Amino acid sequence: MAGVVAVVLLAEAVFIAALNWFLGVVVDRQDMSLAGLDPGVMSTSSKIGGVVFGLYFALCALVAALVAVRDRAPAGLGRVLLISAAVVHGLLGAFAWGLVGWTAFLFMVVVLGLIVLLLMTYDRAGGPEGAAPGGTPGEGAGPGARAEPGAAPAGAGAPVSRTDEPQDGDDEPQDSVPARIIVPVPTTP
Repeated sequence: MAGVVAVVLLAEAVFIAALNWFLGVVVDRQDMSLAGLDPGVMSTSSKIGGVVFGLYFALCALVAALVAVRDRAPAGLGRVLLISAAVVHGLLGAFAWGLVGWTAFLFMVVVLGLIVLLLMTYDRAGGPEGAAPGGTPGEGAGPGARAEPGAAPAGAGAPVSRTDEPQDGDDEPQDSVPARIIVPVPTTP
């Protein structure tokens, strides 16, 4: 799935860069001006904008390709890049609906959905269940790792080790919040 996102983002990077470059060439050859702006500046800025956005989407495609190769969630700057690409596609989709048409809007929404799906599919599992087995107890050890009976805890906040002997209260499940009963109030007189 991440490979599909990488291919789509790379194709989009090439398309955006080529389209802006083409528009810059058209403005330069037609010697067009908008509200008295210099055509050379408009042409150059269009080309620079195309290259910058093309590199941005290519970098996002690289992050998606790394997610596909490593088969784990993006972290740090890569995650921020993918989130920002999702936001950009949402905004471009909103503008595309009014300016270009529903097909461009549909494309932007599909790419937005693919990026969000990539971010949600490879979301990291929190807590000790997602940690690698082994290590010292209390410091990222897996659920199967336990301290030896009678051993000192690993840190000040580390849980005390348990043996397989029943403890007080093990027979019944305990709720951390007592149940509250709320009596419904009649709404009709």
